[in-house]
Amino acid sequence: MSTIDTDTELWVRRFHPAPEQPYRLVCLPHAGGTASAFFSFSQALAPHADVLAVQYPGRQDRRHEPPITVTEDLVDGIHQALRPWADRPLVLFGHSMGAVLGFELARRMEAENEPPLGLIVSGRRAPHMPRPDSVHTKGDDALIAEIQQLAGTDPGVLADEEIVRMVLPAIRADFKAIETYHYRPDPGRERALSCPLSVLTGESDPRVSLHEAMEWREHTSGNFTFRSFPGGHFYLTPQQDAVTRAIADDLAALGRERLGTAVG
Repeated sequence: MSTIDTDTELWVRRFHPAPEQPYRLVCLPHAGGTASAFFSFSQALAPHADVLAVQYPGRQDRRHEPPITVTEDLVDGIHQALRPWADRPLVLFGHSMGAVLGFELARRMEAENEPPLGLIVSGRRAPHMPRPDSVHTKGDDALIAEIQQLAGTDPGVLADEEIVRMVLPAIRADFKAIETYHYRPDPGRERALSCPLSVLTGESDPRVSLHEAMEWREHTSGNFTFRSFPGGHFYLTPQQDAVTRAIADDLAALGRERLGTAVG
């Protein structure tokens, strides 16, 4: 296991501090994504949670750091960086690659007897349904074409050669991390998680079918919620209002469940 710089200020962004809120929502970006992708989400959800966004190495203000190409190492870094924020219950929210990181982070936290309050995953098929992908091994043109197909990046950005040269190494590293990820069940454990699990997905996502998204229910013994929205892989951009309302509803439900458990 590699040594990761876990300085929390490197990994965690808090755009709209909400210290009065009882829960913290940790947002994990997609492959090639940045913490700032969740700026407007943070603003919308500040009345419901203290929102934290994770910044992976190799991009924006961390662009001089080498990007991480192994999912387990990313989880290591995030897990350590979140320790100072664990004085309140954490809810994990991840989109695409971030969904897998959130899932493995939740497993790590449960194994250490510090479970998250809940896990919300978006835009990703269930972990036990692998698909052979090797985009990270292909040339820059193929990598750019994949990004364009998913419609997650402003076309103007991809037309700027200088910007493309700057961001492609981090994008390639992220694709390698997620494409070489393999789910490993816990021996003797029927379900990977016991915390509540909520799934959000785009109805016309070219990378995730509704069936593949629904299969996440196999990974928790806790409450399971499923919602689909119009749109493709990055449905959450045009559907931001609906998505943030859904997340706010999940946070409220998790709070009620926690209160009920405490009373019971």
